[in-house]
Amino acid sequence: MKKIQMVDLISQYEKIKPEVKTAIDDILDNAQFINGPDVKSFQSELEAYLGVKHVIPCANGTDALQISMMALGLKPGDEVITPSYTYIATTEVIGLLRLKPVFVDCEKDTFNISPEAIEKAITPNTKAIVPVHLYGQSCDMEAIMEIAKKHSLYVIEDNAQAIGSDYTFSNGETVKTGGIGDIGCTSFFPSKNLGCYGDGGAICTNNDELAVKLQMVANHGQSKRYYHDMVGCNSRLDTIQAAVLRIKLRKLNDYIDSRRKAADFYDASFGKLAHIHTPHRADNTKHVFHQYTLQLDDVINRDGLVEYLASKNIPAMIYYPVPAHRQKMFAELDTECGDLTNTDWLTSRVFSLPMHTELDEEQLNYICNAVKSYLEL
Repeated sequence: MKKIQMVDLISQYEKIKPEVKTAIDDILDNAQFINGPDVKSFQSELEAYLGVKHVIPCANGTDALQISMMALGLKPGDEVITPSYTYIATTEVIGLLRLKPVFVDCEKDTFNISPEAIEKAITPNTKAIVPVHLYGQSCDMEAIMEIAKKHSLYVIEDNAQAIGSDYTFSNGETVKTGGIGDIGCTSFFPSKNLGCYGDGGAICTNNDELAVKLQMVANHGQSKRYYHDMVGCNSRLDTIQAAVLRIKLRKLNDYIDSRRKAADFYDASFGKLAHIHTPHRADNTKHVFHQYTLQLDDVINRDGLVEYLASKNIPAMIYYPVPAHRQKMFAELDTECGDLTNTDWLTSRVFSLPMHTELDEEQLNYICNAVKSYLEL
């Protein structure tokens, strides 16, 4: 049996190695390392895949969020509603720009931000909502967009973990996550469902005017070289990473199918076990399983289970053990917290099993049997 890894990028690379090598060699031969043709091609191809009018490639997912908030003209003190149960980048940029993070609770079954909690947290100073499609499943975007429209708020989707996921509205319309709010942001960190071989990110929008501002902010605040109309930054996707992403974008749906098959295997193994809860799959979303995250009742020793799996050479991760609202970085900032009961519960009770495109049945059987063995101890 192959060594089990949380993410097996080496085996994935072996399948696309000739294509990647050819693409990179072409760039090296032409020396078009910045803003080469592959960047523009990837931009167009991602626009087509997501069904959005504009994609602005950038250096990473954190930059994507920061650029978005800058382009929207958010000012220090403006309130931004966001989940506390998420990777720190989502909330870090809010603090960096001296905006006010307003942390709200998530839903216990989906792990995603609660629309009801959003509604309760809105004040006259609220300017934006940042829903995070955590672990690969869309938030309840219909409810969130209705709230945003009602209160004239911007919506910035953090789509770093859910690229390729579909969300179906009650009228039957299906849209890919990232293309629902005013802006969608994603990361191409290597371990993501669509990952490059370094850092990378992108911003998308269907708003023509906003697309111009986003591009300007990402490019030193300029629309014409050496003429800077606003304060911006320098954030771009380099050509080599764009070339890699073009190859992997063509295979993204197959990658998603592989992840969903692995998740189906896990579900079948764990679905009837006591005190262990498989990921909830909402009927109107397509879960793309960036992570496969189980929730344990408090009768199970989570740390003991993770240690037991490690003794069997099975990696398992506890993502976000400290929620954002409890991080020291926010101690000196003006923040607001609602009732975060579900957030505090989940951060103490969830863990994630290996999830990637290269998992085979032998590995999955071994992982599942090890989990069951611990529960029987």
